[in-house]
Amino acid sequence: MRALNGGAKTRRGRMKILILGAGQVGSSVAAALASENNDITVVDTDHQRLRELAEKLDIRTIIGHASLPSVLAQAGAEETGLLVAVTSSDEVNLVACQVAEQRFGTPTRVARLRESEYLTVAQSVSAAISPEQLVCRHIERLIEYPGSLQVLEFADGRAQLVAVRAVRDGALVGHEIRELRQHLPAHVDARVAAIFRNGRPVKPEGTTIIQEDDEVFFLADARNITLVMSELRRLDSRPTRRLLIAGGGNIGRKLARNLEKRYQVKVLERSRDRARSIAEELLNSIVLVGDCADEDLLREENIDQTDIYMALTNDDEANILSAMLAKRLGCPRVLALINRPAYAELVEGGSIDIAVSPQQVTLSALLAHIREGAHARVYSLRRGAAEAIEAVVRGDRRTSRVIGRSLEELDLPEATTIGGIVRGDQLLIAHHDLVIESGDHVILFVMDKKQLPRVNLLFQPEAAWP
Repeated sequence: MRALNGGAKTRRGRMKILILGAGQVGSSVAAALASENNDITVVDTDHQRLRELAEKLDIRTIIGHASLPSVLAQAGAEETGLLVAVTSSDEVNLVACQVAEQRFGTPTRVARLRESEYLTVAQSVSAAISPEQLVCRHIERLIEYPGSLQVLEFADGRAQLVAVRAVRDGALVGHEIRELRQHLPAHVDARVAAIFRNGRPVKPEGTTIIQEDDEVFFLADARNITLVMSELRRLDSRPTRRLLIAGGGNIGRKLARNLEKRYQVKVLERSRDRARSIAEELLNSIVLVGDCADEDLLREENIDQTDIYMALTNDDEANILSAMLAKRLGCPRVLALINRPAYAELVEGGSIDIAVSPQQVTLSALLAHIREGAHARVYSLRRGAAEAIEAVVRGDRRTSRVIGRSLEELDLPEATTIGGIVRGDQLLIAHHDLVIESGDHVILFVMDKKQLPRVNLLFQPEAAWP
């Protein structure tokens, strides 16, 4: 074991973060945090992977087994404020957190744990993240709102930020954003928080015209999401009933178990032994043995009458091809699990309606635990290009930069918008004269991640006015 590149001592104001595992999640976390003036060290056994990561980011890298005390000592665990254990092994992540707590006194320890049984015995873990559970919940929300690209929850579900692709027959397409209030009932309010057009961010103003194929993020009360969506695209009057899941791995199996009481679920699994095991576990689902790229099989199972097809195998290429095939055969909505970001960007919005990235979903959950400040929720959006943040306001007018001030008085970065404020059980849509109070949950959309340090500083609960 040895360091690949030297690490400087932590400067004032920088947080020392130790990331264990340089896989897709670890690399994503390192990239997200390295740009925010943090002191990052990454540990992994793969020399080549670390070298590539060090070439792209200003970080320190250590070769070695992440759970060994000697490796953690070399990586600076004693001075580390945050340890993020995201190796491919649950056991390594657990042991590393235990060693970090007992040997080095690391105050915050976040671990990725795939096996749910570990969640009940992980006393040395400050926060545990289960990727399979996160991805399942993410997909379930997409199923609940047909036509949505992302559904993000804030303030324990009282408010939701939904991404929708605007289509030609949407009532608001070709019109200014400010006309949205005219279309909605008097008791319903919503805010367009961001627009991405041809992959580029467009800051929404009242006079901004929504165009066809725009990816529109809007914030609304959870009870009004469907009504607002109908302004951007025509909703299918047919309720979602029939689901076909291709892939009976951890995600596919768990998702089928969660959905089979509410929908007609079929699971397509290539392995006969695994299919038999899934069939024994599920109560109301049909389990099929076969290849998800078998055109005859999909036709036989009436893919054209299936409401949603979900390709959830562990093979990106297989998921992409089978989802494209299902779409060509008449399935109205297809979803593919894709690990490689480049693949997801290529296919989403074409023949594949939604590309789900497990790494991005996991990263969003991790960021809420590892950001400094008062963030209750953090979501990574647009393959990491933007973030949606729920900031909890604490303090008083003397100790806070935001309490007692209206939204128009805030010194927000140019690429940042406030969608709304959750106060108690009420969602208050952002308007220029809305005044922030202590205890408010402020929902922000940051389209330029370079501005995150300014946003974080603004909502620091201990920040004092000059």
